[in-house]
Amino acid sequence: MNGSTGRRPVGRGRVRAAAAALCLLAGALAATAAGASPAAALTPPVSLTADDLSTWQTNGIVWSMAASANGVVYAGGTFSTVRPPDAAAGTSEQPAVNFAAFNAATGAPTGCSLSFTMTSGTATVRALALSPDEQTLYAGGQFGAVNGVGVSNIAAIDTATCTPRQDFKVSVSATVRALSVTDDTVYLGGDFNTVAGQTRNMFAAVTTDAQLKPWTANTDEVGRAVQVTPDGQHVAIGGDFFTVNGTTSHALAVVDATTGAVTKSYPGFIPNTSTVQDLTTDATGLYTANEGTGGGVFDGRIALNLSTFEQRWRDTCLGATQAILVHDGVLYSGSHAHDCSSMGEFPDQPRKHLLAQSVDDPKLLPWFPDTNDGIGEPVGPRVMAQTDLGGHHYLWVGGEFTTVNGSAQQSLTRFADGPDTGAPWVPNVSVSTVAPDKVEVNWQTSFDTDDGELTYRIYKDGASTPVYTTTGSSVFWDRPQLRWTDTDVAPGETHTYRISAGDGTNTSAKSPAQTATVASAAEAYPARVIADGASLYWRYDEGTSTFAADSGTGLDNGFLRNAPAYRQTPAAVAGPSTAIGFNGSTQYAYSNKRHSQPTTFSVETWIKTTTTRGGKIVGFGNLTMQNSSQYDKHVYMRNDGRLMFGVYSGGTRTVTTTGAYNDGAWHHVVATQGSGGMALYVDGQLRASNFLYTGNESYSGYWRVGGDNLSSWPNRPTSDFFAGQIDETAVYPTALSGSTISAHYALRTGG
Repeated sequence: MNGSTGRRPVGRGRVRAAAAALCLLAGALAATAAGASPAAALTPPVSLTADDLSTWQTNGIVWSMAASANGVVYAGGTFSTVRPPDAAAGTSEQPAVNFAAFNAATGAPTGCSLSFTMTSGTATVRALALSPDEQTLYAGGQFGAVNGVGVSNIAAIDTATCTPRQDFKVSVSATVRALSVTDDTVYLGGDFNTVAGQTRNMFAAVTTDAQLKPWTANTDEVGRAVQVTPDGQHVAIGGDFFTVNGTTSHALAVVDATTGAVTKSYPGFIPNTSTVQDLTTDATGLYTANEGTGGGVFDGRIALNLSTFEQRWRDTCLGATQAILVHDGVLYSGSHAHDCSSMGEFPDQPRKHLLAQSVDDPKLLPWFPDTNDGIGEPVGPRVMAQTDLGGHHYLWVGGEFTTVNGSAQQSLTRFADGPDTGAPWVPNVSVSTVAPDKVEVNWQTSFDTDDGELTYRIYKDGASTPVYTTTGSSVFWDRPQLRWTDTDVAPGETHTYRISAGDGTNTSAKSPAQTATVASAAEAYPARVIADGASLYWRYDEGTSTFAADSGTGLDNGFLRNAPAYRQTPAAVAGPSTAIGFNGSTQYAYSNKRHSQPTTFSVETWIKTTTTRGGKIVGFGNLTMQNSSQYDKHVYMRNDGRLMFGVYSGGTRTVTTTGAYNDGAWHHVVATQGSGGMALYVDGQLRASNFLYTGNESYSGYWRVGGDNLSSWPNRPTSDFFAGQIDETAVYPTALSGSTISAHYALRTGG
């Protein structure tokens, strides 16, 4: 599991406690990253780009790091070689037995070579920390020798000569996982029960000349993190434990720096199924990284005020946090976060491994570089370190990963305050002429890995100067739709539109040209849908993108998943609009906006199919990138072609049509719920209803079209996903009347 990053007990939480470079060449110390310059396109308070820099890599796992004020980064772990940034595994390797030192600015190794070994078993370096005077590097883990000099799971390295100190010999009975160092004391945590032959359960303190101190903070389970507070008066400890010196305090405690006596305990503060993996401080706060297993876990981060050791905030993202570091008021973390919906942020989906938050607010900041899970457990990043060199800031990350930002890179990567090289994604654009004498230009906001505020420029008819410029906010899970209406047009004219997205430094390519011919009269069907208050209205006129534009006033665009069949004709209603086709297995759409429980609503769409496998047509669910775990307010087709409308209210409540609608013709389907109960209309007529069922399940979620979970629902079809064409999907915050629904159906021919 994760070891301490060896941060100094003073300063703003940076991993800067370190000495002069271990045999670092003077010329290399003066080097800076090629072309580095301060980033100009970051969203404050983030000051580091998400663009990874060229960095050497190892052939294993990096568990621990420490970084010097002189720009040297030390990495320990379980590996035997290092290799250049672009080298494939097994090529161009140099020996590096569980330890390596690097120039922070170039990413290349220094001249220091240390070998951590043991006679049997697998040696590993799990903790690194540097003395405040920058003369000694302390290393902990599971090893019996350093460069052949016998030691016992802990060692001290003279940084000037890159050699183990012979005067620092202390026996530790098992793995050392965490270290924190002051001028005269080395605090350690791990799996051990004795130090220097004396009982010390999981935590201990020795002098800088290896004498055991009377300091005692015995715990009943493994110690994984230790951090001296900036004033030197307290020591925060973290791990798996449930008691400290007999006092109930699970996973986290604060003890006296001189005696080890408990000064702040945390009974019930962290769930029993969760542990503390890492600790760090800045001038005002103590921060924890947490990991859980099983149900009811806590995997996020906690900020506590140093003045009281009481909670400032906690986030409840799921996906264990292994490493944390504070830099310039931002808490950076390494985790495998996959569900932050409890915080109103991204729902359960593929893992994200690097996050940033203000030290004063748990809301995620727009900084999203990423790794994969990698090897080992695997969970991705395990440790972080930060230092400055040549006027630039560098954040190093180590762990189990084998890719960074989608490219091969094993166990080590780094980020800086520049250069910012990544451009935003090319915008997805849709144009429409529902109303006369104007063109509506809709686009899905783009994504940039380190900027949440982007500038959009619209170019008309091939002009080099934009006709309109605006800004918009977006993150990867929330890319809201923006709209500009062009009124400088005349009926019958044809115009093209392209849009670019810029972050202040880099600009995307322009989007493919979208063409619109200006209408001379309003289209009857969409005009009525909009007039009747649709809060979501997807017409499916886009091609080859992930964007389903909302033609209504809600600007609640859809994400199209897995390349459905675009621009299907003939569509359900008269006019130039097209439909969309879903394959019945992987393709679907979901709304960008996350909605609170709709208690009164209508869902409307058109379907055309011959399937005998059924499937969900439209519904409400709590997830987007996978099948929902909460799902109702849906219309689905049975294998026999009959339609069912269902909500969950203490049980599954459904109404079902008597007729089948898998005959290959277009059918208009509307489901409503409100104070009058449930109603299901097909082709303008009421086909099924129940006035008793006025409630549904309370949860926040997304509207989904084309498929989602149907587990445990009556007459569940063979397929949860719908195979066929869908068109003109709308959602209303009201229960439409029967006459309104009939009027919509009547307008299918243009009216």
